[in-house]
Amino acid sequence: MREPEIVVVGAGIAGLTAAFCLQQAGKKLVVLEGAGRSGGRVHSFSGNAPKSVRFDVGPTWVWPRWQPHVQRWLGDLSVRPFAQFETGDAILDGFGPQVTRQPLPGQDGIARLSGGPTSIVEAIEQRLEPGTVRLDSEVVAIETKENDLRVHLRDGAVARCATAILATPLRIAVERIRIEALDPRLSGVMLQTPTWMAQHAKAVILFKTPFWRDRGLSGRVASRIGPLVEIHDHSPENAELGALFGFVGWPAKDRQQDPETLEAEIRRQLVRCFGADAARVERVILHDWALEPLICSQADIAKPPEHPDVGPDLLRQGHLDDRLWFAVSETSDVSPGLIEGALVAGQTAAQRILSKR
Repeated sequence: MREPEIVVVGAGIAGLTAAFCLQQAGKKLVVLEGAGRSGGRVHSFSGNAPKSVRFDVGPTWVWPRWQPHVQRWLGDLSVRPFAQFETGDAILDGFGPQVTRQPLPGQDGIARLSGGPTSIVEAIEQRLEPGTVRLDSEVVAIETKENDLRVHLRDGAVARCATAILATPLRIAVERIRIEALDPRLSGVMLQTPTWMAQHAKAVILFKTPFWRDRGLSGRVASRIGPLVEIHDHSPENAELGALFGFVGWPAKDRQQDPETLEAEIRRQLVRCFGADAARVERVILHDWALEPLICSQADIAKPPEHPDVGPDLLRQGHLDDRLWFAVSETSDVSPGLIEGALVAGQTAAQRILSKR
């Protein structure tokens, strides 16, 4: 492998952002991604819809009005936000003997992205030098050798570099990458940092039309009985077809043991909440992030889901004599776990590396 100056491990938004900022500063680098696609926890797909229409099985929302870093990056990358559809009543499911409808407070400034959050990934990749991102290149070890690092891949290849950036979930880095001479105090902080949404599953349900809108419904459901504990309108901006998405409330073990029953129960819930028209489902897509070995760690599976707090500055400092840095959404001191956090984490790591040189 040609020797770069910097190796970025992970091609999610944070890793790609760090790579872009460093390349803009003239650094030679490579991004090594263990999966067969870029994006990490960001994943949008078209299904049978027109190619311009995408549905998100990873994160969906940003809040440009309240997230200045998101607003700036979207402008720089020419990615267009549009308002989340929230007009109409919501459905309350399991809050009483019958399904009821009533207004629920909206989320001020909540927005989706044209092309989904994958459009951020694609926009940054298009600005990187060709060949920067290498897929199916899982890193398994990082060793120190005098004044440089040796980054070992699962296929036996080794990359020599002056600096490495770990842009993977922190718990995954501890469990799957052997890092020589890493401070045990740092390892402990990494293991304590939850990977946001790693053990969740998300369902996207497609219809020919967003029929609920004609009934004065927003498509939003709050449920105490599930299997989807939250449902939201996920139709394209022009409403050329209908889509809902929901977060699955079943534990990972239950949903993985019987996915057919899970889908059947989702279909029943939709009819219960939206009526007979909801039986005319075009397609149900289930994506279980707990099955992604490069996203969901054993520590994530073993503990209840929780949103990460802003972690100590130890996560944003250089290690191994400033040769090793971290850049993942959970290391950000702004919006940890969210898309904005990923953008800030990548930019922060790049700026700190450049300030040391």
